Amino acid sequence: ESGVLTVDGRPVLSTFPSSYSGDAFTLHYDRQGKVPDVVPENNEKRVLHMHLPLGVKVSVFQWENYMDVQIEMSPQPAQDGVCGNFNNDHGDDTTQAIIARIGARVRPGESLLSGRPLVQFTPQMEKMLAAECAAPTRTHSQATCAKLLGAAPDNEIKSCTFDMCFGMNVRARKHAKTYR
Repeated sequence: ESGVLTVDGRPVLSTFPSSYSGDAFTLHYDRQGKVPDVVPENNEKRVLHMHLPLGVKVSVFQWENYMDVQIEMSPQPAQDGVCGNFNNDHGDDTTQAIIARIGARVRPGESLLSGRPLVQFTPQMEKMLAAECAAPTRTHSQATCAKLLGAAPDNEIKSCTFDMCFGMNVRARKHAKTYR
């Protein structure tokens, strides 16, 4: 929440560039690494590299209003997520297939991150949901999200429903801004 990276509640990597070593992991904060997307205009390249147990490598490219995350790891039993399920069948790694298997949100209690994400659901997103997501799909998505998220706030259920309806469209939230 503060933007300061902590390990066991203690701030680390407070300068740029810097490094930190812990039990069985290392962290490096620098400008190194190939950007998976494009460097947004007027942004300085800042990359957090995590070398974790089991050969897992995570690189987080931090930008002003979002981040790109790159994960390298060997397949794990029953692994599934936004990057697919590593069964060598790219046909079942579409956004729709992944959402059908695991849902559009991380279930409460399963997140590896501390804190709660800021979930936004705007009036424009609500208008787009009503206009462009077919009623049966919207109803099914809302029921799935309510079951998945339990007693979550209404905006989280609605945001999840939006993602289930439009998750295959990487520009859906941008498109929603065109609704007035």
